[in-house]
Amino acid sequence: MNVQLAPWQLEVYARAVQALAEDKLGHALLLAGPPDLGKREVAETLAMRLLCTQPRADGLPCGACRGCRLAPAQTHGLATTQLHPDLQRVGLEPNEKGDKLRSEITVDQVRRLGQWFSLTSQFGGAQVALIDPADAMNTSSANALLKTLEEPAPGRYLLLVSSRPGRLPATIRSRCQRLEFRVPAVGPARDWLAAQGFDRKRVDAALAAARGNPGLAARWLREGGLELREAVLVQLAEVASGRAAPIAVAQAWLGDEHGEARLRFMADALLEQAAADPARAERIGALFDGCNRLRSQLGAPLRHDLVLAGLLLEWRNMSPGAGTQRGR
Repeated sequence: MNVQLAPWQLEVYARAVQALAEDKLGHALLLAGPPDLGKREVAETLAMRLLCTQPRADGLPCGACRGCRLAPAQTHGLATTQLHPDLQRVGLEPNEKGDKLRSEITVDQVRRLGQWFSLTSQFGGAQVALIDPADAMNTSSANALLKTLEEPAPGRYLLLVSSRPGRLPATIRSRCQRLEFRVPAVGPARDWLAAQGFDRKRVDAALAAARGNPGLAARWLREGGLELREAVLVQLAEVASGRAAPIAVAQAWLGDEHGEARLRFMADALLEQAAADPARAERIGALFDGCNRLRSQLGAPLRHDLVLAGLLLEWRNMSPGAGTQRGR
């Protein structure tokens, strides 16, 4: 097994393994922090370590025992076929049509997990369950999980992964030992990105755009995120100057799978503009809130293009020279 955790991931993992060695590891763990910092990777590695019968001296799972061979990493955020009988992964399942994933983890999924936890370990060791994204549980499923959290048993571990832990009920958060992921310092982040083979000049631009988050910067460098961000900035300028119609831009932005990313880049641009223009900060702040609200509602069956067009129109109206543009 070749575990390749980034330095900031290893720090979190090492704290968990140290707590395990000292018999202080909680039965429920909440791995929380910004997106793209590798919470799922650490959770998978920790799950394998808990199931490993011959852990290495450095605290990592051996990768060779039966437990390690049956617990390979799975796709992020998805419910998958379970191979290890003492490992359960709970994620977003396909809807009834099977054409897309549900937006929530259902109460039936959590109830099945509780029933599984009531069984005896088949390999005679630990039982481990991983829920990702944990904040996708609805009220009913979160309440169902409380029963499992309130009945801890030796050797049973529940790993919750969340980029939005505030959406979890306080009753769940209070029963979890928290493993916090934080954005690392710029130097180590830059060195890690360079070690992944990215050009150093582009690394600095990506890190700046991602506010220092190396995982997010890496994703943008791989998937063309910087180019998409630049295109968003150009189109915002075109809307502000009256050269582009808000409704046309809105429909183009939401016409493919990159809609959420474009809204994020728009929100970032608004935040920078508010800091540079205190006189308009309040109006820009309201627009920023609207942009993020739309981001959170993209999964709902609404006319998102009309909402976005309204936001872009407001952006044009508050931009310098707006009165001149309307008079043309």
